[in-house]
Amino acid sequence: MYKILLTGSSGFIGLNLLESLSKKNKLFIILRNKSSNKIFENKNIKIIKFKNYTSLNSQLKKIKVDIVIHCATYYVKIHKFSDIKKFCDSNILLGNIILENLEKMRVKKFINFSTIWENANGKMNNPKNLYSAYKKSFSAILEFYKKKLNDIKFYELMISDTFGLNDKRKKIINTLKINYRKKKTTKIVSKNLFMNLLNILDIIKAVKLIIKNSIPPKKYLLKNNSETKIFDLIKIFNKQNKKQLKIKWLSSIYIKDKIYPYDKLKGWKPNNSNIRDIINYIKF
Repeated sequence: MYKILLTGSSGFIGLNLLESLSKKNKLFIILRNKSSNKIFENKNIKIIKFKNYTSLNSQLKKIKVDIVIHCATYYVKIHKFSDIKKFCDSNILLGNIILENLEKMRVKKFINFSTIWENANGKMNNPKNLYSAYKKSFSAILEFYKKKLNDIKFYELMISDTFGLNDKRKKIINTLKINYRKKKTTKIVSKNLFMNLLNILDIIKAVKLIIKNSIPPKKYLLKNNSETKIFDLIKIFNKQNKKQLKIKWLSSIYIKDKIYPYDKLKGWKPNNSNIRDIINYIKF
């Protein structure tokens, strides 16, 4: 049994990791005082509630964990002025406070999630939007702590688009699922939209691989073996099912992001992210 500090436990990736890892490990999760903790009734889960970052800093010094999994983030594709402070708090400040306490917590491994959008179109240091710029900035902060804390192994998992259980985000696959149930039409930007889609089950598998094995610390790319053309996905789905997905295509522009080729995680394969898995997620 490992002792794990998990941030972002109410988000898509964090919640799925919480449900999976708390079965055999002791997890510490961070929640603001005003947050509800009804869904976290589990003897293996300890809640650290804080009213401000000063109180969080004090509480972190009192716990001992083997691993930190940092999932907390604030995301919007196109930002407004009001998003800037939220970007700073969730994508920089929270993580920095945890990094500052790694030695006191006796952490052995730090796992951070980031986005392929740090390097849009496969170009290094080319953030796609302000969100990815903040994620890139946190990666730079990580580099400082990597040099300072030589005994801790740092991992960064670069991910693209995701789907799966507990997804409440307004992402395309989840929107298709919701609209399919409601018999509503989904607007999709282009017939030639390609996406690299990864099932949350495969992300959990990657995290467990790092937790349990002696994996070299570095940045790793988690991606599907091939991109999914959304038009073809819809076509296959409607061919296989009597109840059809209703789609309004807004254009035929070619949209396919290049992905910067970080190293692959040894021993990991995206076995739950093929077309069949995507179709089953939308349907059921």
